[in-house]
Amino acid sequence: MSKSQSLDDLFADLLARQEKDSVKLPPVHLWDPPKSGDMDLVVDREGRWIHEGGEIRRERLVKLFSTILKREGGHYFLVTPVEKWQIKVDFAPFYIIAASREKRDSQQAISLTTSTGETIVISAENPLWVDDSKGPDHPTPLITVRDNLPGLLSRTVFYQLVEWGQPSEDGGLYIESMGRQFLLGMMD
Repeated sequence: MSKSQSLDDLFADLLARQEKDSVKLPPVHLWDPPKSGDMDLVVDREGRWIHEGGEIRRERLVKLFSTILKREGGHYFLVTPVEKWQIKVDFAPFYIIAASREKRDSQQAISLTTSTGETIVISAENPLWVDDSKGPDHPTPLITVRDNLPGLLSRTVFYQLVEWGQPSEDGGLYIESMGRQFLLGMMD
């Protein structure tokens, strides 16, 4: 049995939870209607959905919108089979609010939870990276949630990952999940 197969088997319950979330999603990748226009809708840095200046507080509506979200280049759209409305995303359309760690047979898997309730296991399919384009003093931790849609890790979650991280000989601090290492940053 290969290492990836054994890890998939070892963490089958976590991967099944992630798969269960993705099965419920509509096939937005198949929908490509012409652009209908721009909508006065913003997803702010903390994952709040703001419509015409007011926060949408109905969780079910936000969750619904998050399922019909599509990214094309640097632009975000809410799509249906017949409509495509461009929205503004301040940084990332998803916000990561919780992390959990499972250790089994000397392996570990890190699960992250979005503010809309989706579960993502950090893996090759859902990689974690730290954008330091604003300089080393401003790390921005991100994960691919699905379909090229990033999620921004809350500061609390990032610090939790740093606590779980392991230093490496190259001076980096790494977190391991599903048999892969992901760089959290360089240590002085």
